[in-house]
Amino acid sequence: MTYDIYREPLVSRYTSRAMQELFSERFKFTHWRRCWVALAEAQHELGLAAVSAEMIAQLKAYVDKVNYDVAIAKEQEIRHDVMAHVYAYGQQCPLAEPIIHLGATSQFVVCNTDLIIQKRALTLIKNALLQVIANLAAFCDQHKDLATLGFTHYQPAQPTTVGKRNTLYIHDLLMDLDSIEHLEGQIKARGAKGTVGTQATFIELFNGDHRKVRELDRLVAKKLGFDQVFAVTGQTYPRKLDMKTSETLAGIGASAHKFAVDLRLLSNLKMQEEPFASKQVGSSAMAYKRNPMRSERMTGLARKLMGLPANFAATAANQWFERTLDDSAIRRMDLAQAFLLTDAVLRLYVNITSDMVVYPKQIEKHLKEELPFMATEKILMACVERGYSRQEMHEVIREHSVAAGLDVKNQGLDNNLLKRLAEDERIPFGRQELDDLLGNYQQYTGRAAAQTEEFLLEVVAPVLARYKDQLSVIDASLSV
Repeated sequence: MTYDIYREPLVSRYTSRAMQELFSERFKFTHWRRCWVALAEAQHELGLAAVSAEMIAQLKAYVDKVNYDVAIAKEQEIRHDVMAHVYAYGQQCPLAEPIIHLGATSQFVVCNTDLIIQKRALTLIKNALLQVIANLAAFCDQHKDLATLGFTHYQPAQPTTVGKRNTLYIHDLLMDLDSIEHLEGQIKARGAKGTVGTQATFIELFNGDHRKVRELDRLVAKKLGFDQVFAVTGQTYPRKLDMKTSETLAGIGASAHKFAVDLRLLSNLKMQEEPFASKQVGSSAMAYKRNPMRSERMTGLARKLMGLPANFAATAANQWFERTLDDSAIRRMDLAQAFLLTDAVLRLYVNITSDMVVYPKQIEKHLKEELPFMATEKILMACVERGYSRQEMHEVIREHSVAAGLDVKNQGLDNNLLKRLAEDERIPFGRQELDDLLGNYQQYTGRAAAQTEEFLLEVVAPVLARYKDQLSVIDASLSV
C-alpha cells in the first residue's frame, strides 16, 4: 500500500472483493482476449480460411497471461488502449497475430466486455438485495404484533406495528427487484457489428454471405455467455441501456436511503437502532454517544448513487449519430461507481438488518404519551352515541387537545387530556369511563399485524422461494 496518492474509498473502505474484481483491469483485459478468441472461433467455425485451429489454440493459451508491461508501453506510444493490447497479445501469439481483431472495431471488445461485467455485477446486486429482503422479512415476522407510534409529517399519528412499518421497506425493494429482472432481459451482447454497426467488414470477409455474418453475430454472443444480441447498434451498444441501468441502481439507492433515514430518526427516539459493536466508539468527545454511523454512511453513499442517472442520461442524449467519444471518460468512472456504490449500500443494508435492536419499553413510553390524542376519535363517536352533537363535541375535544398539547410543550407536564375532558361538564363521561374507552394501544393498530402476515405469506415468500437456490449469504460482520 502507498500513502502518497489518492485511494478510491469505494475500493479501500466500502465494497466487496467480488464487485471490485469485476471492475478490475485484470478482468477487463482478460475478457478482451476472450472476445478475440470468441470472434476467431466463430470465424473459423463459419469457414473463414484465414483463421486456423492452431491460431485459436495459441490465443487460448495466453488469455489469462496478459503481458501488461508491453501493453502499457505500447499505449504510451500510440495512445490507444485497445490497439496496445492487440499488439501485446500478438507478441505472445505470433502465429495468431495476423487475425487478432479481424474485422472488428475497438468497441467489439470494449462493449461486449462491459456487458459481461454488468451482467455479472447485476447478479451480485440481486443476491444482496434478496438477502436484505430475507432479513427484513424475518424481522417483520418477529415484530408483527409490536405496536408502535405511527408518524405522518414526522408528527405522531395512529399506531402501527414495528413489523408493518418494515414491510414498507420490503415493498420498495421488491419493486427494485422487478426493475432488475426487467433490466436483465435488456442486457444483450453487442456481438460482431463492425465499425458503425453495419457489419460491412464482415460482409467482405465472408464474400457477401449475409447468412454467415448474421450467424457470426449470434455465435460470438453465445460464446460470450449471452442468449441474445442487440438487433441493431451504432458503433457501441445503445447508451440508453446505461441510462436504464443507472436508474435501476439509483432506485435501490433511494429505497436504502429511505430506510436509513427512518432508522436514524428512530435511533434518536431510542425506539430502534442499528447494531452497535461492544468496542465501537460513537464520538471522540462524547463517550456516551451511540451514533447510527452505518445508517449515516448508507445515506451518504445512496445520495451519491441517486445522483448518477443524470450523467448517463446526458451521455445517451449526446451520442451523435453512430457514436461520439465523449462517452468514454465519464463511463470509465460512472459505470464502475454505479455498481460499486450499490454494492456498498447493500452490504450496509444487509449488515444492519441482520441484527437490528428494538426497545419495546421506549416504544410503549411514546405510545402512552400520545394515546389520549389517539383516542379522541373514539371518544367523539361515543359522545354521539349518547345523543350529543358531533360538531359540538368535536370543538370541545379540540379545545382540550390543543391545551393539553401546550401543557406538554410549555410546562413539561404529562399528557393531561383525559383529566381535562373528565372535568368538563360538557363531556358525558367520567375519568373511569374515559380510561375504559382509551383501552389498550394494540387495538389502535387496525389490521397492521394481519397485513404483515398476509404480505409475508402471499408476496414475499413466493419471491424468496423462487430464488432459494440463488440467495447468497452476504458477510454481515459488524466490522463493516
